[in-house]
Amino acid sequence: MNLNDLQNISSQFKNSQKMPVLFLGHGSPMNAIEENQFVQGFRNVAKEIPKPNAILCISAHWYTDGTKVTAMKMPKTIHDFGGFPQALFDVQYPASGNPELAHETAELLKPVLVEEDHNWGLDHGAWSVIKHMYPNADIPVIQLSIDYTKPPQYHFDLAKKLEKLREKGILIIGSGNIVHNLGLIDWRNIDTVGAGWDWAIEARELTNNWLLDGNFQNLIDYHKQGTSMRYAIPTPDHYLPLLYSLGLKSKSEDLVLFNDDLIGGSLSMTSVKIG
Repeated sequence: MNLNDLQNISSQFKNSQKMPVLFLGHGSPMNAIEENQFVQGFRNVAKEIPKPNAILCISAHWYTDGTKVTAMKMPKTIHDFGGFPQALFDVQYPASGNPELAHETAELLKPVLVEEDHNWGLDHGAWSVIKHMYPNADIPVIQLSIDYTKPPQYHFDLAKKLEKLREKGILIIGSGNIVHNLGLIDWRNIDTVGAGWDWAIEARELTNNWLLDGNFQNLIDYHKQGTSMRYAIPTPDHYLPLLYSLGLKSKSEDLVLFNDDLIGGSLSMTSVKIG
């Protein structure tokens, strides 16, 4: 990509102050329709940052062989879950897409081959949190998938190529959960904020310390960090969005935590704001 290409990135968008980057612990799909401290946290962080020109979301729920980006004009609202009340399935989040931004994103990520996808849409990892931040659905949203064939370091490094978008008013959001073990949920405390198994408490403490100390290599090499981390991250899908957000942090930028609580024994809602 030459200099002119870089200068023309998202040419429809004016240059802006460098946008922050977020990682949002999205938790249960029910957060989309419930009122609790976590959805208030999503609203609060939206008030703290400039209104974006568009949003690029890396969601745990678009886990693919290869890398894709949504490129349709009007992405559908995907209800990618089961067993919840009809009211949750009735939710629609009619934000537009942005095919031009999708194409620019694919160009930025070269030589990685990125498929411009017209079949996916917005899954609940995206819309269940973004709807609280921008309830009018007046900001275009695209999604970037996570290539499940690649190791953690790859995802951290790939994110760095998206840096230019931050200067065009694009808000990049990773959406997942740092501690996420659905097989070990404490159903008696599914709605109890602060409830965590011993290993979950330890994993939260470890990851928070590494986040605040800037020790991202330990976070990238999470699979080497002992038993509590293995329980916390039995599969990488909900964890990898965090690495995309961290990959975009410059050394001079601040990192703060919010929504920093365990719930249901084996889930953390810990979220991160960078910049």
